[in-house]
Amino acid sequence: MSAPDQPLGVGDLAPDFTLRDQNGADVTLSELTATHTVVVVFYPWAFSGICTGELDEIRDHLERFVSDDLQVVCISCDAVYSVRAWADIQGYFFPLLSDAWPHGSVARAYGVLDESTGAALRGTFLVGRDGRIAWTLVNGPGEPRDFSRLRLEGAGLSA
Repeated sequence: MSAPDQPLGVGDLAPDFTLRDQNGADVTLSELTATHTVVVVFYPWAFSGICTGELDEIRDHLERFVSDDLQVVCISCDAVYSVRAWADIQGYFFPLLSDAWPHGSVARAYGVLDESTGAALRGTFLVGRDGRIAWTLVNGPGEPRDFSRLRLEGAGLSA
């Protein structure tokens, strides 16, 4: 298995992106960080067991991920149509973004694209209003992430 590039770390400038969400609307990171700290959650596959569990946790505890100061966006290399179907079935009303074309370009920019599978690793990046990464955690395939480890204090927020 080929390893991805080194994931971005704390203090790195978060690459800006514009991706389509499950409803076909463009979502731009720099527009979000103008008013919010952003939790960027990369996940490998829509409809898979671990990913469903992780996004169910976000859905079921949305107040920890979305507020006046905080916004979550979840990104996979799945097509918009796949993430839309999954969002509809699971009741995900937060942005699920498609990094399908050019395939994995945003995941690659963040250093979390597994080139051998074409899927993102489980990367979590807290991006501050200054556009810099304030906290990060990357889990490999088959390793569910623990969102309780998310550190909002580094971005001037409290849990």
